[in-house]
Amino acid sequence: MYRAHVLVCGGTGCTSSGSQQIIDKLESELKDKGLDSEVKVVKTGCFGLCALGPIMIVYPEGCFYSEVKVEDIPEIVEEHLLKGRIVKRLLYTETVAEDQVKSLNDTNFYAKQQRIALRNCGVINPEVIDEYIAVDGYMALGKVLTEMTPKEVIDVIKDSGLRGRGGGGFPTGLKWSFVVDGDQKYVACNADEGDPGAFMDRSVLEGDPHVVLEAMAIAAYAIGANQGYIYVRAEYPIAVKRLQIAIGQAREYGLLGNNIFGTDFCFDIELRLGAGAFVCGEETALMTSIEGHRGEPRPRPPFPAVKGLFGKPTVLNNVETYANIPRIILNGADWFKSIGTEKSKGTKVFALGGKIKNTGLVEVPMGTTLREIVEEIGGGIPNGKKFKAAQTGGPSGGCIPAEHLDVPIDYDNLIAIGSMMGSGGLIVMDEDTCMVDIAKFFLEFTVDESCGKCTPCRVGTKRLYEMLDKITRGQGTLEDLDKMEQLCYYIKENSLCGLGQSAPNPVLSTLRYFRDEYIAHVVDKTCPAGVCKHLMKFTIVADKCKGCTLCARNCPVGAIDGKVKEPHVINQDKCIKCGACIEKCKFGAIIKA
Repeated sequence: MYRAHVLVCGGTGCTSSGSQQIIDKLESELKDKGLDSEVKVVKTGCFGLCALGPIMIVYPEGCFYSEVKVEDIPEIVEEHLLKGRIVKRLLYTETVAEDQVKSLNDTNFYAKQQRIALRNCGVINPEVIDEYIAVDGYMALGKVLTEMTPKEVIDVIKDSGLRGRGGGGFPTGLKWSFVVDGDQKYVACNADEGDPGAFMDRSVLEGDPHVVLEAMAIAAYAIGANQGYIYVRAEYPIAVKRLQIAIGQAREYGLLGNNIFGTDFCFDIELRLGAGAFVCGEETALMTSIEGHRGEPRPRPPFPAVKGLFGKPTVLNNVETYANIPRIILNGADWFKSIGTEKSKGTKVFALGGKIKNTGLVEVPMGTTLREIVEEIGGGIPNGKKFKAAQTGGPSGGCIPAEHLDVPIDYDNLIAIGSMMGSGGLIVMDEDTCMVDIAKFFLEFTVDESCGKCTPCRVGTKRLYEMLDKITRGQGTLEDLDKMEQLCYYIKENSLCGLGQSAPNPVLSTLRYFRDEYIAHVVDKTCPAGVCKHLMKFTIVADKCKGCTLCARNCPVGAIDGKVKEPHVINQDKCIKCGACIEKCKFGAIIKA
């Protein structure tokens, strides 16, 4: 028995900021002090508050240390773990309440969250199957194999109202029920998370890989499959490693393979690594890639439930969808239905990023407003800036303006205001963001990631990008705005797969809510946010300029002229709008307009 446990985040974010070195130092210091038999160090998955990494929590006190450095470890070991004195200077400020340490669950970041998909992330060591079993792991699989028929399993998932968390929001139980009879069936997991700013699925795989294996086995039992595939991008090395460990452990424990739980049910899982193609997040392209071909979408129908992997009936869900399954089986459909809204049950995981104080991973009940996520959980916009918009759904979604901050977030409400849930990326933008540039950024990503199979997507998105680029250069016309809208709807209606069909969403939503910015770019030839370089103009205010020559000496293209102790002038024809002059000027004499 250990008298204390030190949980250290081993997710990608904290690992990149040195959490492994902290673990090594912790173990070394504990051994030197003779505490290694009293204090257990546990490497977990993501806690959620990624902006504060590296993160550690010391139990039983529940002390949450944030932004820990290697050089802080001797003090933590000496003061806290040896002498029992909490190192207050390293505590997350919100957990300090007078002379007491407040529970992490009572902080603004966690208070409104409800963790189902993320329930074990930051709690268990994902590389130890016994820790997953200790928190009811594989109990749901045992229940369905020994107490339920396949139809009863599907009925429970149907009744729960669980909808696919990968973006489309299709009812999960209904999808499973569509699988037709056949001699061979497959279960697949979409872990090819490619949206810019999205890291929800990666975090589940890094922090709780066994929940996906268990859920896939439950799905396999429900539809009569004996083989599963997890398609995960190779760019997620920690997730891949932990999945490999988890699969090996599950096989060793008899939870994958033949005669699971002493029944006739046999099921195994293999990994397939994706090379980072965004289009392989589309289900038919993903299955084509698993089969060993170039990842391109296929026309539907037939749908995967009828003709999927290798031409056989297949169920495909994403990581977050699967992560909900075991809890639904154990707690019942009514429990899950009690969370969320009428048409969107349960919770949703969001990767919160952009111009926000608390960057990280959050899981909230469906129906939580954007304002609650941004202002309360996210801690608001830094530096006193105003909220301008939030992009949900990545390149496939749209920008939600401030006027819709109080709209409850669920599948239907987001579609109604011109966005979509997507897989769960949520990028916050402040008043310094140019919405035309944002639309251009997401469209450039889509152009690069288009597989090129269909003309509307391959050519249409390229032409759309060229129009946006023309506008950001100050060469657009009002007629271009009308042409852009027409082209957007053409691409949506005629593209083969969801990537192309949703590609125009960022353009349409910004045109809908921020048309005045487009008009400013086109008519006034200005970028109100001062982002588009071709529309910027740097000038020197003569009354403020001291003639110190610092700006001229640091201009990389020699665009600033003037004599010592006399006002300088910027040659607009030479200026490349790099901003070096503004950074170097000590007198605030250079302005950007």
